[in-house]
Amino acid sequence: MVKVLAFSGSGRRQSYNQRLVAIAAAGAHRAGAEVTLTNLQDLNLPIFNEDEEAEQGLPPGAVGFKRLLRQHDGWLIACPEYNSSITPLLKNAIDWASRPEPNGTPSPFRNKTAILMSASPGQLGGLRGLFHVRDVLHNLGTIVLPQQRSLPRADLAFNDQDQLQEEAQQEAFLNLGRSLVSYLERT
Repeated sequence: MVKVLAFSGSGRRQSYNQRLVAIAAAGAHRAGAEVTLTNLQDLNLPIFNEDEEAEQGLPPGAVGFKRLLRQHDGWLIACPEYNSSITPLLKNAIDWASRPEPNGTPSPFRNKTAILMSASPGQLGGLRGLFHVRDVLHNLGTIVLPQQRSLPRADLAFNDQDQLQEEAQQEAFLNLGRSLVSYLERT
């Protein structure tokens, strides 16, 4: 069975991106995947610092995140845009998880597959930040599929059940999860 990890680059309560990735995760689940939905805020990661790593090793949240990345075949990632770029929460988690291990264990990013999405109250829906997320993941060895979507006007897009009000939008984000599963089943 294909295993999919879903998370967002936002730590806000009621995050549009965490709600959006949950919809894509439901699509992956409906396509037959085992899905884990997590929140990076729960990792409690300090700001990456090589001195701290040398003195104390990887923090428990980084060890756990690396384990999650390795245990799953692919990832659904929703990331808001901060100043047209990647969020500090996501970048920090990636920085910690990309640290080499003393025993030579391969990077948890190599040969994994991801689909990206974003949500924002703005007209572009966070799209500009996804280019930077794509570049970072690609440079770490992750296959980032071309299917990606952004959700503009996210502040008006969700109903009280955390589903998208427009049926076509809801279906499009469910399809991101289905697309990831379909790709992983073929590879």
